Amino acid sequence: MVHIDVLRAQALNKTSGSLSLEFSADNALIDIPFVSFSSEVSVSLDYEIGDDGKVRVTGSVRFTLKGLCSRCMSEAEREFTGDVNALFVPDGDGGEDYAYRNGKIVLDEAIRDAVMFALPNSFLCGDGCEVPAFH
Repeated sequence: MVHIDVLRAQALNKTSGSLSLEFSADNALIDIPFVSFSSEVSVSLDYEIGDDGKVRVTGSVRFTLKGLCSRCMSEAEREFTGDVNALFVPDGDGGEDYAYRNGKIVLDEAIRDAVMFALPNSFLCGDGCEVPAFH
């Protein structure tokens, strides 16, 4: 469980900071047959605590997938990146923002969401199987 202790940061008069971590993602997050994570998920985050107690967390996630190309079925391994852009609200109302309680932000859900948004809809090898760009 990765967290930011907002109360401690405020007590130390620290309104911003950075976090970096790596973790093993659950292959159950992937909906593509014959594809799995082949690396740890690397996470880099910056956070800023506002005067109102709201905390903006931005950064990126990076991971590698391996498996069979969804089009030609050849073995492939590709790296993917995604953005983290989350707003944490103290005692949130369950809206679009993430809530935190007791001065501690648990980042697990926001990180998992960023990984899920970075996952492709299909896994393509890149050797001629990429979908052509529309003009």
